[in-house]
This record gives sequence, structure tokens and C-alpha cells, in this order.
Amino acid sequence: MTQKLTIIFDLDGTLVDTAPDLLSAHNHVMKKFGFFSKNLDEIKNLAGKGAAVMIGRSIWESAKKEFTSIEDKKIKDEMVKEFINYYGKNIIVKSKLINGVYEFLKWAKSKNISMGVCTNKQEHLAVDLLKKINIYDFFEYVAGRNTFEYCKPDPRHLTSIIEIMNGNVKKSLMIGDSENDADTAKSAGVPMILLEGGYTDKNTNQIYHDHLIKDFTNINKIIINYLDD
Repeated sequence: MTQKLTIIFDLDGTLVDTAPDLLSAHNHVMKKFGFFSKNLDEIKNLAGKGAAVMIGRSIWESAKKEFTSIEDKKIKDEMVKEFINYYGKNIIVKSKLINGVYEFLKWAKSKNISMGVCTNKQEHLAVDLLKKINIYDFFEYVAGRNTFEYCKPDPRHLTSIIEIMNGNVKKSLMIGDSENDADTAKSAGVPMILLEGGYTDKNTNQIYHDHLIKDFTNINKIIINYLDD
């Protein structure tokens, strides 16, 4: 029996442009706790590694110090909780699908390609977003930052999803927009398709990839090469 292709997607900046709603939640928290707000380009550089990392980096950039004391950590935890709560209530105000995503998912499904999501977003937020933006049913499995005891860039985040989906690492692809996705794919030995203009402060030539795309409009021309004749 021929093993069918498995494609694992990152979420933020790959399937969905979530930056505007992440920005709103971030700035709400920063204002409430007395720190500086960010602009859209800045939030894209902070996104991708989860809420705690985003808030932590933003605190450091604003306060110019590490939050290391017990009291500091308590404040940071409160900020992360506030971020997740606010963002969860405003998850699809301005977020929209990346160009060509819906059409590609329909095409991939017609080709019997297995699809899953590997994101550092909290699992319940990822599922909620995918449902509200009407693409959840395309995916066999969705894993967030808190699904396992590990997350990207740990390759097990990716390989565990593939295993759960009864896929084969040697017959899988990763599609993402940042070095977090690329490092995960590289460590797992999975080919990487990189989306330009992602949520990262790295240039594309600094990020490992096998293929580079601007959006999903012509990605099927790449994928077709990985399908069995």
C-alpha cells in the first residue's frame, strides 16, 4: 500500500494572518500593566513562539531588564493570562486567511493528502481560530504549544503529530513562515516550504528551506512533485 503524503502547517503567519489581533491583545496588556505598545511590524517579529515568549520579550524591550524575581514572574504570569483571555475573546476581529490558503486546502483534500497543524499557540485557541475562520475540518489533527510536554523547535512536536496521523516522516512536508518552523523541520528531517514575509525578524536567506513561496496560489506545483504517480 502506497503511503499518502502528510503536510503539517504552522498557523500564525502561515495559514492565517493573525498579527492584527495579536497586536490588539498585546497592546491591551502592555497598556494595562504600564509598558510600551508595539506596531504591526514589531509584533510580527515577536510572534511565533507562544504568548509567554512574546510577552517576555516585549517586557524586556520595554523595561530593559529581565523579569527574574518572584514578584516579576508573578506580574509576567498575570500579563500572559490577561493576553490569552483578551485574545481568546477577540481572536478573529481582523485576522484573515493568507492568500490562496482555502483553495489549496480544498485541492490537497481532493488529492487525498493528510493535513495537520503544528503551532505554538495554545491548543484551544488554535482550534477556536481554525473553526471560526472555517478551515478546521480540513485537518486531521491540531497540536498547540500545550498539547505535549514539548513544542517547536523541538522536532518531536512535528514528528508526534505525524505519528498520531499515521503518517511517515519520510513522506511528509512542513509549511511555515519562520525559523521556528524551519528548525523544527530540519531537525525532524522533513522538507520545509517557507512562506516569505513571515512572523520573524530573520531574512529568508537566514532560514532553512527547500522551497520558498510568496503565498499559496501556486504551491500545488511544488506539492505535486511529492505525490506518487
